[in-house]
Order: sequence, then structure tokens, then C-alpha cells
Amino acid sequence: MYSRILMTTAFSLIMAHSAQAADKVPVKLPDFEPEQYVHTAPTLADLDADESIHPELRKVIKRGYDLFMNTQQLRGENVFNDMSCRNCHLGEGRKHWAAPIWPAATTLPDYRGKNWQVNSLEERIAGCFSYSMNGKPPAYGSDNMLALVAYHQWLARGAPVYEKNIAGRGFGKVADPAQTPDYQRGKKVFQENCAICHGADGQGQRVNGVVQFPPLWGDGAYNWGAGMARVDTAAAFIKHNMPLGQPGKLSDQEAWDVAYYINAQERPQDPRFEKSAAYTREKYLNFHRRTLYGTEVNGRVLGEHNNTGAKPFLKPEALRSRTFD
Repeated sequence: MYSRILMTTAFSLIMAHSAQAADKVPVKLPDFEPEQYVHTAPTLADLDADESIHPELRKVIKRGYDLFMNTQQLRGENVFNDMSCRNCHLGEGRKHWAAPIWPAATTLPDYRGKNWQVNSLEERIAGCFSYSMNGKPPAYGSDNMLALVAYHQWLARGAPVYEKNIAGRGFGKVADPAQTPDYQRGKKVFQENCAICHGADGQGQRVNGVVQFPPLWGDGAYNWGAGMARVDTAAAFIKHNMPLGQPGKLSDQEAWDVAYYINAQERPQDPRFEKSAAYTREKYLNFHRRTLYGTEVNGRVLGEHNNTGAKPFLKPEALRSRTFD
């Protein structure tokens, strides 16, 4: 009980600060295009009220929700950093412009340029475990994978299949910066806007050992293969979702600068690593041209190491190639 009180107090203090600041900051999110499909994902309250859902299915969906919100319960088995699904996919995976997860259920299977092959919904979830959570996914067809798939598909309830012109999908985009993103400017933005939650050293915050706000670099953060390692992806996430409770507070330039600063810090190795950072960057340039991996920043080549964080392996077996040739 005492631990719960401490966690609630810490979270409340930060949210109070955000709410106070938000009073002075209008929420600024991109407008939906007129021709885009807008889907409002159902909630757990909707699930409880839906008498057409079999009680056993309801249990599975709720298990998926529980895993999504607290993926740290799989720490040491499937997760080897301090992240949970909800850290990137905000609002229970429902929120527009915060990478809502339901489009994966309506647009997959489909080809993904990241791994040059057609991916299923399970494989898309496996990618998040492998990169964003620096781990290995629950086995395909396992209870936990079934639960996560069920939660994704529940959120997609009522959405058309293979409709790709989806409003609020992903993180959106941020206009190209007027100036080249800058490390020192980004550091200043981080100190003034991000450190209150993520710590001055970017290592996040814990209360009694429980992660409250995740680290943004270092062994506890996403690895070099994660989508958030792309500077433009991080800039869009930050612009439309951060600081917490204050979307739109930062200018486009500030979002680019702080995304550059965060992704100019070291993190666990890309699971696809071969030979050297330069070789791996070139092999996966379709992805890494948008990261700083394998480039020199402040006198060092980022990613030129064999550190896999707390994970006792490099590449999970789930990251396999498939061909129909």
C-alpha cells in the first residue's frame, strides 16, 4: 500500500505540473484530412457492456490489455529494458497521433520495408518486443501472444479491413526544420521540458523499483533498431504528444532538436547487427538513413559496440526471413 501511495504521489506531482503548464498551452494536433477514415477505438467499459462477447474472450482481451499496459511483468523473459507497450502507444493504444495499435489489425498481413517481407499481426508485435523492448516476443500462438492480438483486434472493432487512409495513424509528421537539428539546442529543450519526467540523465524515474517514466537512452531504453530511434519519428511523437499533457507546446524546430539530442545518445545494439555499425547501417539503410546509428556524433561513432543491454543475446529467433520464391 505504501508503495502504491508513493507511486501515485510521484505521478500526481508531475501531472499537476503538466496540467498547470497546459493551462497556458493550447493543444495543437494535426487536422484529419477530409477523405480519411476516422475510427474511435472502443474502451474496456465498452467491452464490459458488450453482451455479445463471450466471457472467455473478454478475459483474453483483458489479459492483452494488462500486458499492453504493464509489459514489465514479462521482464527477463520477453522484455529486457524498462519499456512497456503503452510508453510509445499512448492512451491505451487508442490515441490518435500516438501510434494507435488497431490499424495493425486492419492492414496486416502486408509488406513492410523494415524487414523486406510480408508481416502478420503477430510478427508486427514481435518487432516491438525485439526492438522497442529490446527483448524477444512471446512465442507465436502462445497465450500471451494470443492475448495481445485479441486486444489489438478488439480496438479495431468496427473498422474496415485494408482501409489504409486512416486518420490519426502513427505519430503524424513534422515539417522539415528551418535549421539543421542541433545537439546543444536539443539538450536545452530536454533540460527545460523533458527532464522533469525522464530525469536529467535521461534514465527515467522509478518509485520503489517500479518504472514510472521510461529512460530515453542507455541500457533501459529502446535499442538502435526501434522505430523511435529514427529522428523524424521521435520528432513527430514529441511534437504531438510531449511534454506529457502539453501536446503542441514545442515548436517544430524544438521537436527536431530534442529528438536529435535524445537519439544522439547510446543505446543497446541493433539486433540485426553484423560486422560493424557502418556495415549494418548500410545494409539496413532504408531504415537507418533516418537514424544516427553508425554516424559520428561528438567524436564517437554511435552503435560501434557489442552492448545488448540486459539482454543475454543479440538477435531473437523470431526475427526470421521469409520468402515464397
